[in-house]
Amino acid sequence: METLLVHTSLLHTLWIEVARALLNAGVQLICDEETLAAIPQSVACTNPNNISPSDEQSYRTEHLDLKLSVKIVDSLDAAIRHINTYSSHHTDTIVTESEADGSKFCRGVDSAGTFVNASTRFADGFRYGFGTEVGISTGKIHARGPVGLDGLVIYKYMMRSKDKKGHIVGEFGAGEGKKRYKHTPIETSEVPF
Repeated sequence: METLLVHTSLLHTLWIEVARALLNAGVQLICDEETLAAIPQSVACTNPNNISPSDEQSYRTEHLDLKLSVKIVDSLDAAIRHINTYSSHHTDTIVTESEADGSKFCRGVDSAGTFVNASTRFADGFRYGFGTEVGISTGKIHARGPVGLDGLVIYKYMMRSKDKKGHIVGEFGAGEGKKRYKHTPIETSEVPF
């Protein structure tokens, strides 16, 4: 995860709890002016060296580290515009209680994978049922090496968790207590959500 977009209605409630948890986990927060100002001193003092202001480049950067760019948005449309401007277009997710907003997000974000209430870590060849990966891509175009027409087609994957708390990748796999992947073809002529 490179960027977290926070809705203005959550700035003085949920954002503070998220910031506290991230700082306690050693994540460096690179915040815009509003999200930076909203972090109370009692939270900021737990790890003051891990909080810094952002600039426009912060949202274009794949940090590859325990660093997270944070920005406030006032609407879903603003979030979609930001993602379409700054993201890698690989995989983007929304956490929402609104089914309509989840559907709008999936259709509006121009990324290879758009997820609703699910971890972006599901964007993996094994989890999609493709087997072993030949190459790892962090961009929208996935093809590597000599390919035919099939390999030149860009696919978009949309996923929605039906669990009230969403799903995380760690719940799936082999062994006791793990959920199994279904990997079954879905025959449909329209998007199911």
